[in-house]
This record gives sequence, structure tokens and C-alpha cells, in this order.
Amino acid sequence: MSTAPTGTACLDSVLAPTVRHWLAAGSVGTAAFALVTAEFLPVGLLPAMAADIGISEGQAGLMVTMAGVLGALAAPTVTVGAGRLDRRNVLMVLVGLLVASNLIVALSTSYPLVLLGRLLLGIGVGGFWCIGVAIGPRVMPEPTGTRGTAIIFAGISLGTVAGVPAGTFIGDVLGWRAAFAAAAGIGVAVLVAQALLLPALPPQRAIRWRDLPALLHVPKARIGLLAAFFMFGGQFFAYTYIAPYLVQITGLGSGMVTGLLLAYGTAGFFGNVAGSWVAGKDARTAVAATALVLGASALALAAFGAIPMAAIAIIVVWGLAFGALPIATQTFMFRAASEALETGAALLVSLIQVAIALGATVGGLTVDSFGLVSAMVAGGIVMMLGAPVIAMLGRERSAAAAVSH
Repeated sequence: MSTAPTGTACLDSVLAPTVRHWLAAGSVGTAAFALVTAEFLPVGLLPAMAADIGISEGQAGLMVTMAGVLGALAAPTVTVGAGRLDRRNVLMVLVGLLVASNLIVALSTSYPLVLLGRLLLGIGVGGFWCIGVAIGPRVMPEPTGTRGTAIIFAGISLGTVAGVPAGTFIGDVLGWRAAFAAAAGIGVAVLVAQALLLPALPPQRAIRWRDLPALLHVPKARIGLLAAFFMFGGQFFAYTYIAPYLVQITGLGSGMVTGLLLAYGTAGFFGNVAGSWVAGKDARTAVAATALVLGASALALAAFGAIPMAAIAIIVVWGLAFGALPIATQTFMFRAASEALETGAALLVSLIQVAIALGATVGGLTVDSFGLVSAMVAGGIVMMLGAPVIAMLGRERSAAAAVSH
């Protein structure tokens, strides 16, 4: 007897297997898009949400922090706790948390309820990064297994660069609650697609707690983890508060901010393509260059952000670098420790989520204490630290060569 769900069995009789595999991978990729979009949705809506709920912009940054904190805790917990559970069912539960989270935020009348919704999202995001990303080759088996993974990562990248401007546009036209309601609607559509398209996905192996620190045993991977921590932390130190900065410092209207964030996301798409090409040739150079451009962009915005034309140009360059950030760090880590990454992925996910949460939290405190410009300056400096950290790898190689001689 087949273990495939009824919906998938029915599709087998109608669609060619290759088509079914593409659709299954697409449903997981769309889930990735929905989760990542929801994680960063408050960035573009932050001024409106802060004003409506009656909190400061620094406090509003906790909406990003809460998702990051729970994502960091959920990554290892879901990885180990999933045990022998069917990965199809686990994925659907995680997407269900996405739907519940966005509905709670959209309908909430108080700040604590908003934070509760963001906590649920954090569990979904952290769990998906560890469970969902690994199943690409299974939903689209070889020889097209790499395509399945590419589709899922495309959803992550698209959510990273396009989710904020899309949410900001909806919020501008219909209000910020409508943006979260739309995100919940996408989640419902994803659930239906997964129920129909995903086959049974029994675990290939159960990950144990002692497997999680695998990356820490690889020197090159440790350097990559440190660089990723600085880059993601610095990014959300500054980027979380980019919308209020453009309104208050640059003097742009909400419509212009929406358009500029769309330009940021569009530039990010091209940055993802360029970053993939550079990382394919030299992942270390890709990480270092991304760190330098990210940091320089935030510092330039602090210096020249009061000039609208300068701010527009800087935001586009920043978007290019941000688009390259996920693919550059992922490629570096995969080449540094591909075998350890399979069991140690939860550690990488947790570290990135901690960096996002810490960056947004400290950035919020900085904004409330010293103003918006200070967040751009401090965030830019932290991002640029990723470049000298990766340069440590060169010194490590030189030292190893000297010893061998």
C-alpha cells in the first residue's frame, strides 16, 4: 500500500510525475516566501503600527526581535523534537503557526497580543529553516534534486527582498492590518497546496541534541558563523528602522517610502543573482564584499540621508548588497562544512535568528536613546566587521602553510 497522501495519489493519475514534483517543490518554496515575508513585514509598517498601537518606534522593533528569539529556540527544538514524525505534517503545522500568527496580529488591539502573534511566527520560521530547506531533493528527486532546493531558496530570497515592499504597499493602501491579513491568506493557500501536492516525507534520520554543534568542530565554519552573526546583526540593527528614518530624516512621504522599499527589493533580486555568481567563484570574497557594501551603505545613509536623491541611490546599493547576503553566507558555510551542515544547520539558523533579534533590540534601544541616525552608524560598523572576520581565514591558511614548511 502506498504511503502517499490521497491528494498526491489523485494527482499521480492526472499529472506527469515531473510536473507533480515541480508543484510540490513550489508549494514548499511558497511556504518559505510566506514565512520570510511575515518575519520582516513589520519593517516597512513600523511607523504606522507604532502610532496605532501607541508605542515608540524602538518598542515596535521588538516585533522583529520576538520572532528572532523564538526562531533561535525553535530551530534546534523542532529539529530534534520532530524525531520520526512525517516531515509533511511538520511543515503543515509550521505553516499553520504562520496563519495563526498573522491573524492574531491583524486582529489585535494591544501590544502584548501583537507580541504573542510574533512569538508563534518565530516558531514557524525557526522550524522551517531546519526542516523545510532540507527536503528539496526529496520533493524533486534526482536528477533534478538541486532544482528543488533552488526553488525553496528562491522563495526565501524573494521573501527577504520583496516581502517588506509588498507589505508596505498593502499597508499604505489598505492599512497595516490588511498587510498581515494578506500574509495569513497566503498561508492558507500554502496549506491547501501542501495538502494536495506534498507526498509523505518520513525522516531519513533522527537528529539528536549531540549532533547540533557539528559546525563548531570545523575551524572554517566557526569563522563563517562569526561573520554571519555580525552581518545579520548589523543589518537588522539598522534596517529595522529604515522606514522611520526615511520619513523623519530624509523627509519622504509614505508613498515615496513604499516606492523606495520596492526599489530596495528589486535591487535585492539582482544582488541575489550577482551574489550567487560571485560566491560560485569565490565564496570568501563574496562574503567580504557583501559585508563592506552593506556597512558602507548604512554609514553613507547616516551621512547623506537628509539629501533625498542621495538617500535613494544609497538605498538601491544597500538593496543589492542585502540580496547577496543570504546566498553568500549559505554558499560559504556549505563549502566550509557541507557534511557538518546537514546536522548542524540548526546551529546556523539559531545564530542568525539570535543576530536578527539582538540587532533589532539593541537598535531599538539606540533609536529611543540617541535617535535614528545613530542606528545607521552603529549598524553599519557592525556589518563591516564581517569583512575582517573572513580575512582571518587567510591568516589561518598562511599559518597552516608556514607550519607545513
